[in-house]
Amino acid sequence: MAVRLLFNQDHAQAIPVPPPPDIDWAFIDRLKAIGVQIKPVSGVPDLMHHKYVVRDVGTPAAALLTGSTNWTNDSWNREENVMVTLASAEIASDYRADFEELWQKPVVAASGRVSVGWTALADGTELRPYFCPGGAMKLVHAMAKSIASAQKRIRICSPVITSGPILGTLAEVCEHPGIDIAGVYDATQMDEVKHQWASQATASWKITAFNTVVAAVKFGAKRSTPYAKGTVHDFMHAKILVADDYVYTGSFNLSHSGEMNAENVIQLHSPAVAAMCAAYIDRVAARYGGAPLPVA
Repeated sequence: MAVRLLFNQDHAQAIPVPPPPDIDWAFIDRLKAIGVQIKPVSGVPDLMHHKYVVRDVGTPAAALLTGSTNWTNDSWNREENVMVTLASAEIASDYRADFEELWQKPVVAASGRVSVGWTALADGTELRPYFCPGGAMKLVHAMAKSIASAQKRIRICSPVITSGPILGTLAEVCEHPGIDIAGVYDATQMDEVKHQWASQATASWKITAFNTVVAAVKFGAKRSTPYAKGTVHDFMHAKILVADDYVYTGSFNLSHSGEMNAENVIQLHSPAVAAMCAAYIDRVAARYGGAPLPVA
Protein backbone atom coordinates (compact mmCIF):
# COMPACT_ATOMS: atom_id res chain seq x y z
CA MET A 1 0.00 0.00 0.00
CA ALA A 2 1.35 3.43 -0.96
CA VAL A 3 1.38 5.97 1.88
CA ARG A 4 2.35 9.64 1.66
CA LEU A 5 2.68 12.01 4.61
CA LEU A 6 2.71 15.82 4.68
CA PHE A 7 3.43 17.60 7.97
CA ASN A 8 4.25 21.05 9.26
CA GLN A 9 7.96 21.82 9.52
CA ASP A 10 8.93 23.23 12.93
CA HIS A 11 9.95 26.85 13.29
CA ALA A 12 10.94 29.13 16.15
CA GLN A 13 8.88 32.20 15.27
CA ALA A 14 6.45 33.54 17.84
CA ILE A 15 2.78 33.20 16.91
CA PRO A 16 -0.32 34.35 18.85
CA VAL A 17 -1.56 30.87 19.67
CA PRO A 18 0.42 27.79 20.76
CA PRO A 19 2.75 26.62 18.00
CA PRO A 20 2.43 23.18 16.46
CA PRO A 21 3.83 20.21 18.37
CA ASP A 22 7.47 19.25 18.00
CA ILE A 23 8.15 16.66 15.30
CA ASP A 24 9.32 13.22 16.41
CA TRP A 25 12.06 12.94 13.80
CA ALA A 26 13.13 9.47 14.94
CA PHE A 27 9.62 8.24 14.22
CA ILE A 28 9.60 10.01 10.84
CA ASP A 29 12.86 8.25 9.97
CA ARG A 30 11.32 4.88 10.86
CA LEU A 31 8.36 5.63 8.57
CA LYS A 32 10.74 6.51 5.74
CA ALA A 33 12.64 3.26 6.32
CA ILE A 34 9.50 1.20 5.65
CA GLY A 35 8.64 3.08 2.47
CA VAL A 36 6.36 5.94 3.56
CA GLN A 37 6.94 8.98 1.34
CA ILE A 38 7.60 12.06 3.50
CA LYS A 39 7.39 15.76 2.68
CA PRO A 40 7.66 18.50 5.34
CA VAL A 41 5.94 21.82 4.62
CA SER A 42 7.58 24.98 5.93
CA GLY A 43 5.49 26.63 8.64
CA VAL A 44 7.02 30.04 7.90
CA PRO A 45 5.26 32.38 7.99
CA ASP A 46 1.98 30.42 8.16
CA LEU A 47 1.23 26.90 9.33
CA MET A 48 0.44 23.73 7.40
CA HIS A 49 -2.42 23.14 9.83
CA HIS A 50 -4.40 20.36 8.10
CA LYS A 51 -5.32 17.20 9.97
CA TYR A 52 -6.86 14.79 7.48
CA VAL A 53 -6.42 11.38 5.87
CA VAL A 54 -7.67 10.41 2.42
CA ARG A 55 -8.05 6.70 1.70
CA ASP A 56 -8.46 4.69 -1.51
CA VAL A 57 -9.46 7.50 -3.87
CA GLY A 58 -11.00 6.09 -7.04
CA THR A 59 -12.32 2.93 -5.38
CA PRO A 60 -15.61 2.05 -3.63
CA ALA A 61 -13.73 2.26 -0.31
CA ALA A 62 -12.82 5.95 -0.79
CA ALA A 63 -13.18 7.87 2.46
CA LEU A 64 -12.00 10.89 4.41
CA LEU A 65 -11.04 11.40 8.06
CA THR A 66 -10.75 15.05 9.08
CA GLY A 67 -11.10 17.24 12.14
CA SER A 68 -9.29 19.30 14.76
CA THR A 69 -7.01 16.66 16.25
CA ASN A 70 -3.26 16.98 15.87
CA TRP A 71 -1.63 13.56 15.78
CA THR A 72 -0.06 13.81 19.23
CA ASN A 73 -0.59 12.03 22.53
CA ASP A 74 -1.85 15.24 24.17
CA SER A 75 -4.41 15.76 21.40
CA TRP A 76 -5.87 12.30 21.86
CA ASN A 77 -5.76 12.26 25.67
CA ARG A 78 -5.94 15.78 27.12
CA GLU A 79 -7.73 18.09 24.69
CA GLU A 80 -11.27 18.53 23.47
CA ASN A 81 -11.28 17.61 19.77
CA VAL A 82 -13.74 16.56 17.09
CA MET A 83 -13.20 14.28 14.10
CA VAL A 84 -15.46 13.39 11.17
CA THR A 85 -15.39 10.37 8.86
CA LEU A 86 -17.04 10.57 5.45
CA ALA A 87 -17.56 7.69 3.04
CA SER A 88 -17.73 9.73 -0.16
CA ALA A 89 -15.82 9.27 -3.39
CA GLU A 90 -16.46 12.91 -4.35
CA ILE A 91 -15.23 14.40 -1.07
CA ALA A 92 -12.21 12.06 -0.97
CA SER A 93 -11.33 13.21 -4.48
CA ASP A 94 -11.62 16.89 -3.47
CA TYR A 95 -9.27 16.35 -0.54
CA ARG A 96 -6.90 14.35 -2.73
CA ALA A 97 -6.71 17.39 -5.04
CA ASP A 98 -5.83 19.63 -2.08
CA PHE A 99 -3.19 17.14 -0.94
CA GLU A 100 -1.66 16.93 -4.42
CA GLU A 101 -1.48 20.71 -4.62
CA LEU A 102 0.64 20.85 -1.46
CA TRP A 103 2.62 17.75 -2.38
CA GLN A 104 3.67 19.19 -5.72
CA LYS A 105 4.38 22.65 -4.30
CA PRO A 106 4.79 22.52 -0.50
CA VAL A 107 4.20 26.25 0.05
CA VAL A 108 1.33 27.18 2.34
CA ALA A 109 0.61 30.53 0.66
CA ALA A 110 0.14 28.83 -2.72
CA SER A 111 -2.28 26.19 -1.44
CA GLY A 112 -6.02 25.92 -0.81
CA ARG A 113 -7.07 26.83 -4.33
CA VAL A 114 -9.30 23.78 -4.76
CA SER A 115 -12.84 25.14 -5.10
CA VAL A 116 -15.80 22.76 -5.23
CA GLY A 117 -19.54 22.92 -4.77
CA TRP A 118 -22.11 20.95 -2.82
CA THR A 119 -22.37 17.19 -2.97
CA ALA A 120 -24.62 14.68 -1.19
CA LEU A 121 -23.94 11.51 0.76
CA ALA A 122 -25.97 8.35 0.33
CA ASP A 123 -28.18 9.32 3.29
CA GLY A 124 -29.01 12.70 1.75
CA THR A 125 -26.65 14.81 3.88
CA GLU A 126 -25.44 17.78 1.83
CA LEU A 127 -21.88 18.96 2.26
CA ARG A 128 -19.04 20.90 0.72
CA PRO A 129 -15.39 21.41 1.65
CA TYR A 130 -13.41 24.63 1.94
CA PHE A 131 -9.65 24.93 1.79
CA CYS A 132 -7.44 27.79 3.00
CA PRO A 133 -5.68 30.05 2.37
CA GLY A 134 -6.97 30.07 -1.22
CA GLY A 135 -10.60 29.77 -0.15
CA ALA A 136 -10.32 31.63 3.16
CA MET A 137 -12.47 34.62 2.23
CA LYS A 138 -15.18 32.39 0.81
CA LEU A 139 -15.13 30.31 4.00
CA VAL A 140 -15.25 33.11 6.57
CA HIS A 141 -17.97 34.97 4.69
CA ALA A 142 -20.00 31.77 4.39
CA MET A 143 -19.67 31.32 8.16
CA ALA A 144 -20.61 34.95 8.78
CA LYS A 145 -23.63 34.63 6.50
CA SER A 146 -24.78 31.49 8.35
CA ILE A 147 -24.43 33.31 11.69
CA ALA A 148 -26.30 36.38 10.43
CA SER A 149 -29.16 34.38 8.92
CA ALA A 150 -29.65 31.91 11.81
CA GLN A 151 -33.22 31.83 13.09
CA LYS A 152 -33.08 29.52 16.10
CA ARG A 153 -29.58 28.67 17.37
CA ILE A 154 -25.87 29.38 17.05
CA ARG A 155 -23.17 27.30 18.72
CA ILE A 156 -19.49 28.26 18.66
CA CYS A 157 -16.62 25.98 19.68
CA SER A 158 -13.15 27.32 18.90
CA PRO A 159 -9.89 27.89 20.79
CA VAL A 160 -9.99 31.55 19.69
CA ILE A 161 -12.50 33.78 17.89
CA THR A 162 -10.54 36.44 15.99
CA SER A 163 -11.61 36.34 12.33
CA GLY A 164 -12.98 39.81 11.57
CA PRO A 165 -16.07 38.83 9.53
CA ILE A 166 -17.03 36.10 12.03
CA LEU A 167 -16.39 38.11 15.20
CA GLY A 168 -18.10 41.25 13.88
CA THR A 169 -21.18 39.37 12.71
CA LEU A 170 -21.41 37.41 15.96
CA ALA A 171 -21.24 40.65 17.98
CA GLU A 172 -24.06 42.16 15.91
CA VAL A 173 -26.26 39.09 16.35
CA CYS A 174 -25.62 39.06 20.11
CA GLU A 175 -27.05 42.59 20.36
CA HIS A 176 -30.45 41.37 19.12
CA PRO A 177 -32.30 38.96 21.46
CA GLY A 178 -34.19 35.94 20.23
CA ILE A 179 -31.46 33.62 18.96
CA ASP A 180 -30.24 30.81 21.23
CA ILE A 181 -26.47 31.44 21.31
CA ALA A 182 -23.88 29.55 23.34
CA GLY A 183 -20.35 28.27 23.02
CA VAL A 184 -16.92 27.69 24.44
CA TYR A 185 -13.37 28.91 23.80
CA ASP A 186 -9.91 28.59 25.34
CA ALA A 187 -9.53 31.41 27.87
CA THR A 188 -5.74 31.19 28.08
CA GLN A 189 -5.31 31.52 24.32
CA MET A 190 -7.87 34.34 24.07
CA ASP A 191 -6.05 36.26 26.81
CA GLU A 192 -2.87 36.03 24.73
CA VAL A 193 -4.74 37.28 21.66
CA LYS A 194 -6.35 40.20 23.54
CA HIS A 195 -2.92 41.20 24.83
CA GLN A 196 -1.75 41.38 21.22
CA TRP A 197 -4.82 43.34 20.16
CA ALA A 198 -4.16 45.91 22.88
CA SER A 199 -0.90 46.87 21.15
CA GLN A 200 -2.53 47.24 17.71
CA ALA A 201 -4.59 50.38 17.08
CA THR A 202 -6.44 48.75 14.18
CA ALA A 203 -7.55 45.82 16.36
CA SER A 204 -9.26 47.81 19.13
CA TRP A 205 -12.68 47.14 17.61
CA LYS A 206 -12.09 43.40 18.03
CA ILE A 207 -11.69 43.84 21.79
CA THR A 208 -15.02 45.66 21.87
CA ALA A 209 -16.69 43.04 19.69
CA PHE A 210 -15.38 40.12 21.76
CA ASN A 211 -16.42 41.83 25.00
CA THR A 212 -19.89 42.34 23.51
CA VAL A 213 -20.17 38.63 22.77
CA VAL A 214 -19.04 37.34 26.16
CA ALA A 215 -21.17 39.93 27.98
CA ALA A 216 -24.31 38.91 26.06
CA VAL A 217 -23.77 35.15 26.02
CA LYS A 218 -22.65 32.79 28.80
CA PHE A 219 -19.72 31.19 27.00
CA GLY A 220 -17.65 28.47 28.59
CA ALA A 221 -13.97 29.40 28.87
CA LYS A 222 -11.37 26.71 29.53
CA ARG A 223 -8.39 27.89 31.54
CA SER A 224 -5.80 25.68 29.84
CA THR A 225 -2.13 25.37 30.72
CA PRO A 226 -0.10 28.20 29.12
CA TYR A 227 2.11 26.90 26.34
CA ALA A 228 5.76 26.27 27.20
CA LYS A 229 8.31 23.66 26.28
CA GLY A 230 7.63 20.52 28.27
CA THR A 231 4.20 21.54 29.61
CA VAL A 232 1.04 19.53 29.12
CA HIS A 233 -1.03 20.58 26.12
CA ASP A 234 -4.62 20.57 27.37
CA PHE A 235 -6.22 23.23 25.18
CA MET A 236 -9.89 23.47 24.25
CA HIS A 237 -9.01 22.53 20.69
CA ALA A 238 -12.28 21.54 18.98
CA LYS A 239 -13.47 23.73 16.10
CA ILE A 240 -17.21 23.70 15.29
CA LEU A 241 -19.75 26.29 14.21
CA VAL A 242 -23.45 25.34 14.26
CA ALA A 243 -25.96 27.77 12.74
CA ASP A 244 -29.47 26.30 12.69
CA ASP A 245 -29.03 23.06 10.69
CA TYR A 246 -25.63 23.93 9.19
CA VAL A 247 -22.36 22.67 10.68
CA TYR A 248 -18.82 23.81 9.88
CA THR A 249 -15.99 21.71 11.30
CA GLY A 250 -12.38 20.85 10.52
CA SER A 251 -8.93 22.21 11.30
CA PHE A 252 -9.85 25.92 11.09
CA ASN A 253 -9.84 28.02 14.27
CA LEU A 254 -12.27 30.93 13.86
CA SER A 255 -9.19 33.12 13.61
CA HIS A 256 -7.49 35.65 11.41
CA SER A 257 -4.28 33.60 11.39
CA GLY A 258 -6.31 30.55 10.32
CA GLU A 259 -7.29 32.40 7.16
CA MET A 260 -3.64 32.38 6.13
CA ASN A 261 -2.81 28.82 7.19
CA ALA A 262 -3.32 25.65 5.15
CA GLU A 263 -6.68 24.60 6.59
CA ASN A 264 -9.76 22.55 5.70
CA VAL A 265 -13.40 22.75 6.76
CA ILE A 266 -16.43 20.63 5.93
CA GLN A 267 -19.79 22.40 5.80
CA LEU A 268 -22.72 20.05 6.31
CA HIS A 269 -26.45 20.64 6.05
CA SER A 270 -28.04 18.05 8.33
CA PRO A 271 -30.53 18.58 11.18
CA ALA A 272 -29.31 15.38 12.86
CA VAL A 273 -25.59 16.25 12.69
CA ALA A 274 -26.30 19.84 13.77
CA ALA A 275 -28.24 18.64 16.81
CA MET A 276 -25.45 16.22 17.74
CA CYS A 277 -22.75 18.90 17.41
CA ALA A 278 -24.80 21.48 19.33
CA ALA A 279 -25.28 18.98 22.16
CA TYR A 280 -21.52 18.29 22.23
CA ILE A 281 -20.71 22.01 22.40
CA ASP A 282 -23.22 22.49 25.23
CA ARG A 283 -21.57 19.69 27.21
CA VAL A 284 -18.09 21.15 26.78
CA ALA A 285 -19.30 24.70 27.51
CA ALA A 286 -21.03 23.58 30.72
CA ARG A 287 -17.80 21.90 31.83
CA TYR A 288 -15.99 25.27 31.66
CA GLY A 289 -18.53 27.68 33.08
CA GLY A 290 -21.01 28.02 30.24
CA ALA A 291 -24.77 27.82 30.56
CA PRO A 292 -25.83 24.80 32.62
CA LEU A 293 -27.34 21.87 30.74
CA PRO A 294 -31.13 21.56 30.98
CA VAL A 295 -32.46 19.04 33.48
CA ALA A 296 -33.64 15.90 31.66
